[in-house]
Amino acid sequence: MSVLMRCSEIIARPVVTMAGEAVAQVKDIVYAPTGGQVAGFTLAGRGPFSGPLDRGLVWGRVAALGADAVMIADEDALGPLTGALAHASSRRGSGSDVLGAEVLTDTGTALGAVVDVIVEVGDPASGRCDVVGYEIESSQALRGKGTKMLLPLPDTLAASGEHLIVPASATGFVRDDLAGFGAAVAAFRTQLRGAS
Repeated sequence: MSVLMRCSEIIARPVVTMAGEAVAQVKDIVYAPTGGQVAGFTLAGRGPFSGPLDRGLVWGRVAALGADAVMIADEDALGPLTGALAHASSRRGSGSDVLGAEVLTDTGTALGAVVDVIVEVGDPASGRCDVVGYEIESSQALRGKGTKMLLPLPDTLAASGEHLIVPASATGFVRDDLAGFGAAVAAFRTQLRGAS
């Protein structure tokens, strides 16, 4: 069974071993270069005054991501900051890259600015954490300027500078809460596959 989460809810979540030891907290979420999946997390020490750690957590080492903690088998799951994790750590985190970006349709309509990223956390057997949508502060083109809406994303996303481009048909699947958003994402992606 999969669960939808806002990435802002994952930041500062404790990283806990199966033995119950809290070893870190999530500092930032790092997305895969394609933007379609979570690659891992940069970490900070535990406590309000703790700074960043020189170790990170790649998604493949996460045992579970729940409402209260990120679970790992043991502290050995944490590794040195390399690749995408090191790049994100040196740039204030890749999760911040899309926040505030303007979302445009492929026909040029401005839909609003990104305020959060929505991920779908699969069951442990699937081993996936996919980016499935954005929470945006909507423009007048959607149901009401300034309201927060959930916009589904295709499997791949085009980006150009500070703009994110989505198919115009995505507007037909916009929702205002997470309850029905998973079904909207699935229907939107099915429609896109049928159109190609």
